[in-house]
Amino acid sequence: MPTEDETLYELYETKSGETWDSIAFDLFTNEMMASTLIQENKEYADVLIFDGGEVLAIPIVNEENEEDSIDTIPPWRQ
Repeated sequence: MPTEDETLYELYETKSGETWDSIAFDLFTNEMMASTLIQENKEYADVLIFDGGEVLAIPIVNEENEEDSIDTIPPWRQ
């Protein structure tokens, strides 16, 4: 069993034309998670539009412990 400091990941293979925002929305229904995805996959940080076939590490987020904070709420919801 992982400790609190360990992050679990799933692998995700990109499709041609996807962007960080579209992947974040598809996986988390939240475009704001794009920055988290980029931080976990720094080797692709300079990619704007994926060619397809790149394998990304997607952190598994525990929604029960994930609460909106002032840092994660978009300005229009604050």
